[in-house]
Amino acid sequence: MSIVIQITLAFHLKNSIAKSPAKEYISSNDPSIQIPVTHMLPHDTDQSEIQRSSPSRQLVFFLVAVGIFMATLDGSIVNIAVPTIMQELKVSVASVQWVVMIYLLIVTSLLLSFGRLSDIRGRRQVYSLGLAVFSLGSLLCGLAPGIYWLIGARFAQGLGAAMIMACTPALIVDAFPPAERGRALGFIGSVVASGLTTGPVLGGLLLHFFSWRVIFLINIPIGLVTALLVHFLLKGSQADIQRRETFDWQGAIVLALCLGSLLLAITHGYEWGYSSTPILLLAGLFVISTIGLVLVERRAVHPILDSELFRIRLFALPILAAVIIFMSLFSLVFLMPFYLLDPGGFSIDHAGYLMATIFVFLFVVSPLSGSLSDRIGSRLLCTFGTGIVAVSLYLLSLLPAEATVLDIVWRLALAGIGMAVFIPPNSATAMSNIPPKRRGIASATVAAARNLGMVMGVAVSGAVFNSSFQRLSGGAHLNLYTRSLEPLFMSAFHTAMIGAMVIACAGVVISYLRGPETLDLRR
Repeated sequence: MSIVIQITLAFHLKNSIAKSPAKEYISSNDPSIQIPVTHMLPHDTDQSEIQRSSPSRQLVFFLVAVGIFMATLDGSIVNIAVPTIMQELKVSVASVQWVVMIYLLIVTSLLLSFGRLSDIRGRRQVYSLGLAVFSLGSLLCGLAPGIYWLIGARFAQGLGAAMIMACTPALIVDAFPPAERGRALGFIGSVVASGLTTGPVLGGLLLHFFSWRVIFLINIPIGLVTALLVHFLLKGSQADIQRRETFDWQGAIVLALCLGSLLLAITHGYEWGYSSTPILLLAGLFVISTIGLVLVERRAVHPILDSELFRIRLFALPILAAVIIFMSLFSLVFLMPFYLLDPGGFSIDHAGYLMATIFVFLFVVSPLSGSLSDRIGSRLLCTFGTGIVAVSLYLLSLLPAEATVLDIVWRLALAGIGMAVFIPPNSATAMSNIPPKRRGIASATVAAARNLGMVMGVAVSGAVFNSSFQRLSGGAHLNLYTRSLEPLFMSAFHTAMIGAMVIACAGVVISYLRGPETLDLRR
């Protein structure tokens, strides 16, 4: 099914976009001004040779779509298998949660480093290697005899996924001219939505008919074949450009420590206690590694984090807006299943179908939003999209305990439409205002902003919900839901949705403050 989706999107892309000459832009001394430049190539690279050997845009799109679909599918399909894995391997919840956690930590911690590496070694090498490593990790997951082996294998999968996600937006921006990037990134948004939507459904089917190991093993042939196609078909293309720069290994290590400690503290802060020894140690490690990162990057000849990028208004503000809107969305994504199962009284499969509403509308609307952004820019679309998400969260805060399916679906549909209106133009603007030689790190920053927003959304909404519930219940924990707890649950749920709405409103302001694109990048 995934291959059919990707072929259909690639075919539609081929027949719906006009071929136009590519233009690249770099910032001048004034970060708000974008000046067109030619591709920054090594001195020994022939531009005409690169153009002759470049594969079709539709082929690049298909190869990117396969990789991003696998990575997003794996993230959503594993969650539904966690209870089964826990039972078969006879381990505790605390142990099995690391099957999910280690993947998220590795991906988010290493995205920026692999993005920078792709700027130096070429995106073809990093992307194809990522697909191969992801496939190897999938094999090791499928063969895991115990929980520690499985966690180690998920570490390997996270390495591969970080390489894949770090390259995908940059590969699309490299292949498509400015006038077509919004539409292309909109279709990539549809692929992401299909991966997130298909995961729970496909996972349920595979678990019903086969072992949980199959959800990992199905990645192997797809990943290896795609890795080979990328290695050979993108050879000599713009994705193969390398630069004579050194990789900042010290910065990469310190950055991983910084992000890893931050994510662990955020995700476990409420559970362990914000004043507990582990959280205080993680906070201390975060502060020390952050200071160390600043010192290391100041001395580095070619730093991992280029501070000049964050002086570009049309890059820095879209990144901040992305963190905020994904915080809002994942507050909803995290808490809504609890509402559907407990006060709502829906079965697990029906709750899954209802949650898929968000991603179905994300799938349908994203290409339209991307196409529109190619003509009118991102400011109004991103402001409007974030506003729609804020409205949907407010309306969800008004849901009664026993709402009808229609009451729930149209509110979730609004959230999906808002995200679809926001994501393609926001990504296109962030990537189009970056010099070609920095697109790898910019691409990784876009992906890291998304992941960081997801983690923070889950952590903040969980903390708001739990603190509100305990305050209302006199310190009780929601370990086992009973009908008598319904008023307390609904009050805490409404409070969390209002909190997410406030976050989204801040995103509306940030999205508007980016201002208009200085030059029409889409001509």
